[in-house]
Amino acid sequence: MSHCPCGNANQYEACCQPIHHDHSAAHTPEQLMRARYSAHVLGLVDFVVDTYHSSCHAPEQRDAIAESVDSDWVELEVLESQLGSNDDEGYVTFKAFFNQDDTQYCLEERSRFVRENGLWFYIDGEYPLEEQQDERLSQPVKSLKIGRNDPCICGSGKKFKKCCG
Repeated sequence: MSHCPCGNANQYEACCQPIHHDHSAAHTPEQLMRARYSAHVLGLVDFVVDTYHSSCHAPEQRDAIAESVDSDWVELEVLESQLGSNDDEGYVTFKAFFNQDDTQYCLEERSRFVRENGLWFYIDGEYPLEEQQDERLSQPVKSLKIGRNDPCICGSGKKFKKCCG
């Protein structure tokens, strides 16, 4: 047995693995978010795709999602879990750290989850607003490489795919 990639002290077999085998085992938005992070670490692309809300059209973007999953994810830090405007909505704010080109980066997001037919799904997320201007705004548009999960360059706080992408 090994510790769960989601950062809980529990063993993987008692934490995220049951959710990976049965989506309905995620009883809270935080459990699903942790399982989605663990799925990124373990390369479980199908689980990530299947736990997007249907309005996200994730199967149509499977290749881009697989590319995101295929990263060197190293740590998850859950900052806050909150209820939404009703029992079928919840939010999880987290930091996910990954390595790329000998540098460690941090993806911080406030993710929104909705429950339909007893199952929680990831629907969208917002990045915290930063006071400094995005350096990409000073570059020619043709030279930009913007990932689908990167913050939008317009500064909205939303992911690029949900905003100007």
